[in-house]
Order: sequence, then structure tokens, then C-alpha cells
Amino acid sequence: MSSLAPTTQTRREFLTRVRQTAVIDRLFLPVDTAVLAYFRIAFGLIMLWEVVRYFDNGWITRYWVDPVVNFPYYGFGWLRPLPGMGMELLFAGLGLLAIFITLGFYYRLSAALFFVGFTYSFLLEQARYLNHFYLIILLSFLLIWLPLGRVYSLDARRAAHGSIQRAPAWTLWLLRVQIGIVYFYAGLAKLNADWLGGEPMRGWLAARTDFPLLGPFFTEEWLVYAFTYGGLLLDLLAVPLLLWRRTRPFAFAAALLFHLLNAKLFSIGIFPWFMIAATAVFFAPDWPRRVVAWLGCHCVLHPSIGAPKHHTSRSRPLVVGLLSVYLLVQLLLPLRHLLYAGDPSWTEEGHRYAWHMKLRDKSAEAVFHVVDGPTGQRWQVTPADYLPGWQANKVATHPHMIWQFAHFLAEEWHKQGITEVAVYAEVMASLNGRPPQPLIDPTVDLLAQTFSLRPSGWIVPLVRE
Repeated sequence: MSSLAPTTQTRREFLTRVRQTAVIDRLFLPVDTAVLAYFRIAFGLIMLWEVVRYFDNGWITRYWVDPVVNFPYYGFGWLRPLPGMGMELLFAGLGLLAIFITLGFYYRLSAALFFVGFTYSFLLEQARYLNHFYLIILLSFLLIWLPLGRVYSLDARRAAHGSIQRAPAWTLWLLRVQIGIVYFYAGLAKLNADWLGGEPMRGWLAARTDFPLLGPFFTEEWLVYAFTYGGLLLDLLAVPLLLWRRTRPFAFAAALLFHLLNAKLFSIGIFPWFMIAATAVFFAPDWPRRVVAWLGCHCVLHPSIGAPKHHTSRSRPLVVGLLSVYLLVQLLLPLRHLLYAGDPSWTEEGHRYAWHMKLRDKSAEAVFHVVDGPTGQRWQVTPADYLPGWQANKVATHPHMIWQFAHFLAEEWHKQGITEVAVYAEVMASLNGRPPQPLIDPTVDLLAQTFSLRPSGWIVPLVRE
């Protein structure tokens, strides 16, 4: 009899399998699609607003037509801006696709084309990196695969099967986790000595004492630390508080205040408004339907009901596997800076794609020396000699853009018939109010260095004292 009795290990393995099966089953439970429709519409409208801003501010010409050189990302040096009016036509197309996404018109195709077009414009220029551009790329990619086109859309109206009011829970949780990653890693990045000591918040607030109501107190230490630790706690606690129904309204109110303050204090474009809209996906899935009903517009969210698509037992492992791979990448990529020595805010190694948002204040001055090998003749160049201010400022603070600019200078000298040159850079940078110190080893010929994802020995470590 004893040989037939399950061992403790067997019981544990059985319970583990039961729990895993229960979790997987919950991913495929039906949820109301109203919140998915809301997210699609919010995403489309905010993207349309962003495109309009590009045309209104003349940014297309400024960023892709006027510069004599662009700084593409690692592995994409072959990309070039479209010639002539190509970039303007691209953004006009992105605006049209944003409208199509909002209306749910040829939704998947529109989302896929938007993803490709926006990603292309992003990859052309490192000097324009912003975390919310990266977030737009990720979300537009996810939208391709989520069933948002069958929810309160023109596609649903013209389809024989109509609209659906239920979708698998993983479609909503994927959006929630993606937004939650942004909050959590933004808070995790703030756990450093500079931020916990009030920098660079202290300097930012001191420069904005004209802010309504609170401005006169911006030089007070208590308010500096209130902003510093308030932002840290909100980022770290936003997701767990949003997930708990009892604290959700208070967490959303705190996030709303946080993003509104950011929108007023800093020039960060659509990001605060996008995060306000995106954070609303943490409420109950049917909240848009209830809001519309409360407003008396009963006809809007009551389309014909089609049968929701069920994932068979055979397709579930594939869905779970793909979700696991995507989320594993999103969870590990922000931690890659741990593979590099030094502060990523200084070296820039591992700084991007890690949700290090409004984390540092960095400035630099750079002087390049082009040396003709055979004759020893030297020329002194600054980035501003070739680049507009928005590019020159970024080049001076980012080591690998310094490397790219050095190679650009070599090409310029090659055009003049001077082919055997070396390029050195003297760069003095300041991080979070520190006195300027060398960022690049001035004795290293940058043309002799390779551009890779490996640590760069020619970056001078930050001296913290």
C-alpha cells in the first residue's frame, strides 16, 4: 500500500501543474472588449495629434531634410531619409493610418504599416531618441496581433460576422503588462545615489520658479524631496495599486496628477497624455461601455454580436509561448546595462530601451581634431560646424554618436583627397551638476575603434566626487 501512496515530491509536482494550468486557463477567459476599443481609439487619436504637431512645427524638414548627416542606430547604418518630399509623404501617410486605426478601417494592415513607417523614421536618427517613441513602436507592433479591429470598428460593420463583445483575457493583460513595465522600470532606474540625493530634480525645479502656485517653493528642499521621492514611489507602486480595485481610483488620480505636472514642467511632448490614456486600461474592462451608457449614448456601444474566437487546446501553447518570449525580452532588455561597467547615464551603454526617463541632466562640449597622418597637419572641428544645435548637443554627450561623427569627419576629409587621417575628440561633460570631466579618452584615434554592443574602453569612467 505504501508503494502506491504519492510521495511529497509527487504531490508538489501535481499541485504545481494544477496552478500553472489554472493561470493559463485564466489567460483565455473572456473579457469585455470595450476597453480594447477604447485603447485603439485613444492610440489612433494621439498618434494623429503627434503627426499634426510634426507638420505644424516644421519638424519633418528640421530633422530629416536639413541635416547634412543623420545618426542611425546600431545595425541600421544603411538607412537613409526618403529623398525630396518623401519624408513629408511618409508622415502624411502615418496620419492617415492613425485615422484608419482610430476608425478600425483595415485595422491590422493599418497597424502593420504604421509600425513599419514609424519605426523607419525612428531608426534614422539617434539624436531624437525619446522613450515614448520606443513605446509607440512596441504598442503599434502589439496592435497588429490584438483583435482590436473587430471591436466597434468599420471593419466589424462591413464584416459578415459583425463585432465581438468578448476577447481572451491575455489581449488586455498584454497591454497592462507593457504599460506596467514602463512604470516599474522607470522607478527602478531612480534607485541611484543622484536621484535619491535630489539631483537632477533640484536643478530642474530651481530653473522653473515661475511655475503657477508652487513655483516660489521650488527652491525649498522639502519640495525638492517631495517631487523626487513622490515620483519614485509612484513609478514603483503604480501597478500594484492600479491592480487592486480598492486603491485603483486613488492610484489613477495620483498618476493623473503626476503626468499633468510633468506636462507642465517639462517639454516631453505627447508622453504624459499618452500615459494618462494608457493607464486607464487598468480599470474594469467594461468601463467605456458604462461611461457611454451613463452619458446616454446607448446606441454607440451596442453593435451586432458575433461569436468570439476561441483558442483551441492546440493553439494555446503557441500563444502562451509567443507571449512568454515577448515579455521575457521586455523584462530583460532594460537590465542589460548591468552587463556594462560604469553609470549608464554617463557612458550611455544600456541607457536606451530601459525606461530611464527624466533621470539625468547632462551637458558637454566637444572638440574634434582631424590629423593628417603623413604630414601631421591638424584641423580643429566642433559638432556645431556641421550640425544644427539639436544634433550637436546630443553628439557631444553620447560616446557612440561621437564615434559616428568622427567617421563622418573622416569621410569629409576623404572627399578632399586627404585619406590617411586620424580623428581624436576632447569632450568635457557634466552629469547632474558635477564639474565637467573627460568623457572620451583624447589620445584614442576613434577611427581605429569598432562600433559594437561591447563595452567601449575609450569612454573615461565617471568620477563621482
